[in-house]
Amino acid sequence: MNRDLHDLPKLRDGLSYLYVEHCIVEQEGLSVSLIDKEGRAPVNAAALAVLMLGPGTSVSHAAVRALADNGCSVIWCGEEGVRCYAQGTGETRRAGRLLRQAEAVVRLEMHREVVWRMYEMRFGYRLERELTLPQIRGMEGARVRRAYERLAREHGVRWTGRTYDRSDWARADPLNRALSAANACLNGLCHAAVVSVGYSPALGFIHVGKQLSFVYDVADLYKVELTVPLAFRLAAEGTEKLETRVRRACRDAFRERQLLARIVTDIDSVVGFRTPEEGEQLDSDPALPAQLWQELLDEETAGDSDGD
Repeated sequence: MNRDLHDLPKLRDGLSYLYVEHCIVEQEGLSVSLIDKEGRAPVNAAALAVLMLGPGTSVSHAAVRALADNGCSVIWCGEEGVRCYAQGTGETRRAGRLLRQAEAVVRLEMHREVVWRMYEMRFGYRLERELTLPQIRGMEGARVRRAYERLAREHGVRWTGRTYDRSDWARADPLNRALSAANACLNGLCHAAVVSVGYSPALGFIHVGKQLSFVYDVADLYKVELTVPLAFRLAAEGTEKLETRVRRACRDAFRERQLLARIVTDIDSVVGFRTPEEGEQLDSDPALPAQLWQELLDEETAGDSDGD
């Protein structure tokens, strides 16, 4: 039976993510299994948005194919999911979102409008258009600092500021490690959502010049709401297996808040992407060579000549 690759399960209907380390990932039927010293555990790839492969993992070619067929993104990451080294292709077969994102990045007025929408989504209210970008960034910085200070008082923990060394994870205090672990989980989920529906993780609006600039833009929409309170609460409860507890709590919180259902809708909203019902055409054949740029220029020049 031929499968229509456009007719795939919606990202918002899946589970958020699964982080694994020191195990083997193999194909099992139409899905995969995780194998370690304790045994074999089946994973329903069709219901999973992203599989994060930490250190000590080995994945077979057949398993990657099964994950891709089920629309599950694969991310190769560092210990505790803190760093992302590579990711697999998402489930999208369309170019519309990427083209819209690229247009919004390079057109100054569109770029500015996307930045405004992102900050308004964080603040929860409309911003005055007379404000400058440095003023808005200052407002955002003050909002985040107030959130840190409020949560430190509520949970009775000592807060000395956001400091950590990526090259020396253990030197950070437990609260900063909890924040880093929680934000890494959020970044992984946002990364999966971005590539799964066809956006580029590199074309950011507030963050620029990094391979994951757009991922950081999207993740910042939810940190103060989700990962920051979670990290403060778990760090206050104790430091035993803190990073593991943080990852599991993030997974539960993302599911309870139905974050996957929000991310793609929010991204489309801030970028200004039109839905297929509003006119976007599906790519009939992704492998078919596209019309050449020079041909488009020639057509435009011909059109101008006809009008003279």
